[in-house]
Amino acid sequence: MKSGRRALGVAESYRGANGDTSTLAGVVVHADRVVDDFVFGTCSVGGSDATDAVIDLWGRLERPDVRYLFVAGVAPAWYNLLDLHRLHEATQRPVLAISFERSPGLSDALGAAFEGGELERRLAVYDSLPPRRRLSLDDGVQLFVRNVGTDDETADRVVRAFTHERRPEPLRIAKRAARRVDSFRRTKRTT
Repeated sequence: MKSGRRALGVAESYRGANGDTSTLAGVVVHADRVVDDFVFGTCSVGGSDATDAVIDLWGRLERPDVRYLFVAGVAPAWYNLLDLHRLHEATQRPVLAISFERSPGLSDALGAAFEGGELERRLAVYDSLPPRRRLSLDDGVQLFVRNVGTDDETADRVVRAFTHERRPEPLRIAKRAARRVDSFRRTKRTT
């Protein structure tokens, strides 16, 4: 993959001190680790606006040169599920949802946390997601990938190209940025 290929990584941070909103950070990173741009936003904790919030981040960037969208998992901000198909439709880019640990899935956890229409809406989004696949990297690290808008082989190649130390670089940097902005928001809230 060309070193200048760019991906937008989106991750969130919530430490409980910012009310009912979670901080989202989007970071544009080249495959060779060059950081190119940032964008920030929020989504509600336990809400259903995360997909719209990521679409808003994408739109505000105005970066047609970005070729891939990486998201950290599919359930940021306490089960505010991401609709990967809607993200793909809105961005017209392959969407790669990466998680870092094995999981039995979210169905039981969603059932324990929600009921009625809230549960039904979340399960509809969750059930629409492509299956999670294990991807073993050369250093023995295992990631779990869901992809929309590209085949599995291409998705794996892209994830490997953007992963240099255990996590894809766009997500590693986005997570750090989200934590810093979340910390800043917490500090501003208490002053």
